Amino acid sequence: IGKAPAALAAAGPPPRPPAPLWVPAGCRGAQGRFAYKLLRNLFANYSSALRPVEDTDRALNVTLQVTLSQIIDMVSGQGQPKGHLPPWLDAHLAWDKDAYGGIDSIRIPSSYVWRPDIILYNNADDRFGGSMETNVVLRSDGHIMWDSPAITKSSCKVDVSYFPFDGQQCPLTFGSWTYNGNQIDLRNRLDTGDLTDFVENVEWEVLGMPATRNVITYGCCSEPYPDVTYTLLLRRRASFYIFNLLLPCIMVSFLAPLGFYLPADSGEKVSLGVTVLLALTVFQLLVAESMPPSESVPLIGKYYIATMTMITASTALTIFIMNVHHCGPGARPVPPWARRLILHHMARLCCVYEVGQSCKSPRRVPGRRAGREDTVGPGESPMEGEVGAEAGGCPRDRCLCHHDGLLRNVGYIAGCFRRHRASQRRTGEWKKVAKVMDRFFMWVFFLMVFLMSVLILGNAA
Repeated sequence: IGKAPAALAAAGPPPRPPAPLWVPAGCRGAQGRFAYKLLRNLFANYSSALRPVEDTDRALNVTLQVTLSQIIDMVSGQGQPKGHLPPWLDAHLAWDKDAYGGIDSIRIPSSYVWRPDIILYNNADDRFGGSMETNVVLRSDGHIMWDSPAITKSSCKVDVSYFPFDGQQCPLTFGSWTYNGNQIDLRNRLDTGDLTDFVENVEWEVLGMPATRNVITYGCCSEPYPDVTYTLLLRRRASFYIFNLLLPCIMVSFLAPLGFYLPADSGEKVSLGVTVLLALTVFQLLVAESMPPSESVPLIGKYYIATMTMITASTALTIFIMNVHHCGPGARPVPPWARRLILHHMARLCCVYEVGQSCKSPRRVPGRRAGREDTVGPGESPMEGEVGAEAGGCPRDRCLCHHDGLLRNVGYIAGCFRRHRASQRRTGEWKKVAKVMDRFFMWVFFLMVFLMSVLILGNAA
């Protein structure tokens, strides 16, 4: 803030109250006559343009006290402080109260007396308006008290890194614009602002309003300029954002891992992931509209981005797992390492078992039975082996085993049946691999959603 050097205002004709032509009925007593006489005598040779001191080399002591009434809007930085300028001494406006019927104080318009040009340095109002023209209380010893309400807009740097669990510190710096520290000694009356008349705000909780006095020497001037800074300590009430933005996001996030639990044949696995991703996008737009633009990414924004990244990864994994599930009969057999890692260890860890099995029952490779079937050669059927075993003592003319054409047809049918069972076995193994992967990623993503939710609440605390 650039400070202009102090300059004396040109002393114009002193404002004088108009001479009363008649006295109201309530003022015909002694007090009324003395009050009019006192007002005429005080401002007969008084000028409100000059500092009210007898020695111009001495500084005038002015004490400032700010009372915060309410916070109208934090987005635009608008508040409603009420400023009190406790008594400063006007050496030209003292009188002997015994000479005026014992009158100790009078109330007159503030434009009649000299007032310090105390303004809010970090004012953000377009009109840069001042306080209201209220009366001042003038006492017989020359002390003046000016209680002036005002609605001000102050600039405040907002840090939304922990939105909606953030707290803000907004300074309100008051000081004289033209009088330096050698002319006006500005001090704060108390170490904190007055919050006794504060009206509670639905969005912000006021934690305190400490006051500090600073003496700054600006580059344009060699004289010191004192100011009083009130730091408004605010904390956001997060209940509205928790119930309207955070909890819906957490509940929608827990729907994303359930996409792995859907059967692959239902055709809704990818649709669920895309729907959840669109829902989180809408919530993120609501968050962006409810906070001011800032370079720092808020905490809830990081949570939304992490959740959307997780849902995008889960949708991509769902597409990959569906491709594994729909492996056709021409697919290669499951590799030995995948059968050992996925079908044995991960399946038992995720409790994926066939009908009639449980997690604690011994594992069997589907389609493999110990018995005669495993000992059958690649070119013969089970019936062929049995017939061949009994053909040694069978007469040629009484047994059909010696008809070559019939044996070839039976062998062809048995070979087709074996190939069909082998392809079904490979398809079933790939489907089980996809099912085990679904269960595994479901628990992994459930754990990730839980940890992210705990992390954001922990950082907020």
